[in-house]
Amino acid sequence: MMDANDMKSRERVLMALDHREPDRVPLDLGGSAVTGMHVSTVYRLRQALKLDPPGTPVKVVEPYQMLGEIGEDLRKILGVDVVELSSCYTMFGFKKEGWKPWVLPFDGTPVLVPEGFNTEPSESGEIFMYPQGDRSVPACAKMPRNGYFFDAIDRQETIDWKNLRVEDNVEEFQPISGEELEYYRRMAEELYQNTDYAVFANFGGTSFGDIALVPGLNLKKPRGVRGVKEWYMCLTLRPDFIKKVFEKQCEIALVNLEKIYRVVKNRIQVVFVSGTDFGTQRGPIMSKETYRKLFKPFHMQVNTWVHEHTEWKTFIHSCGSVEAFIEDFIDAGFDILNPVQTSAAHMDPRYLKSKYGDKIVFWGGGIETQTTLPFGTPEQVVQEVKERIRIFAPKGGFVFNTIHNVLPRVPVENVLAMYRAVKEYGRYR
Repeated sequence: MMDANDMKSRERVLMALDHREPDRVPLDLGGSAVTGMHVSTVYRLRQALKLDPPGTPVKVVEPYQMLGEIGEDLRKILGVDVVELSSCYTMFGFKKEGWKPWVLPFDGTPVLVPEGFNTEPSESGEIFMYPQGDRSVPACAKMPRNGYFFDAIDRQETIDWKNLRVEDNVEEFQPISGEELEYYRRMAEELYQNTDYAVFANFGGTSFGDIALVPGLNLKKPRGVRGVKEWYMCLTLRPDFIKKVFEKQCEIALVNLEKIYRVVKNRIQVVFVSGTDFGTQRGPIMSKETYRKLFKPFHMQVNTWVHEHTEWKTFIHSCGSVEAFIEDFIDAGFDILNPVQTSAAHMDPRYLKSKYGDKIVFWGGGIETQTTLPFGTPEQVVQEVKERIRIFAPKGGFVFNTIHNVLPRVPVENVLAMYRAVKEYGRYR
């Protein structure tokens, strides 16, 4: 638990984002769909901390990755400083409402899912998900047998390459509804007035070319270029078409942001702008020239609008080896980089901090989620957390988070060791 004289969470995060040292390193868990924890791990963590009686279900707040709700009691115990504000709709297009019991088939975790989570195991053991919960149309995603989250199903129809229509690839990007605006207004006011957390918002619509969104998971009949292979080929073979798609998406997004700002004002502190991955484990996924030609102009437009009209800080999530793009991310106006995948090529934490630490905030990089957290000992977890704080924390500009979401089957002893280490070594002296 925090001491009575400690800073409030919102102030702590804002100081770190301003590259100043607060009382301790801020901590995020569940502030976004890329800084959360799998529902099965949330369940085991809550059980280990004796927060619930055995068998008490945990809400699945993001069904694509099966992320669990981080409740207020868990935030308080761990010292979490960030809270999420995201759409009232899931990535599959159904609302987060009408909660009903379900059991994760392959490990028996009791969960609650929205009523639109309208699925059941197939004869082959796979679990199919349907857009907007409508089982009268083909499935848009599936959880493999013995899997823990969903994969998009390729629903790419035959493409008429000579008659591509921009409208087909922006069908999911629409003017924001009055219902959603009212939801954002109400939730932003509630979180800002009734909590001390930094509010991390994801309003959607500004993530250009995010491959998780390209298949159109929320569309019953997606049209246009919707296959992963076809999309990536178009970046090279049909850049003019991609640029037109982004131009229309950006036009809609900026109008929506203006409407959203009118109702939420500066009650939020961080806004999720981009979730597009530009790196692989070994290097960039595309050339700098491709990024600069197709993506950077639209990142600049969104970031410029945000910085000219709001006090929000802008957040980019990009997995893999992205060191080659960081200067461009900074030039495009991003304030925050996540997940800081230090296991990828050219992503040494010392190098990143020394070269970019005064120019961009590192939100993540706290521990390796591919190796140390799932496969190390608690002692190794503590040592790595201690070392990462030592590297990233000086002069602020660091929010502790794991490298992407905490996965299923991670030993709960390691999870507890990680948060104990953050509390013990995260204080500025």
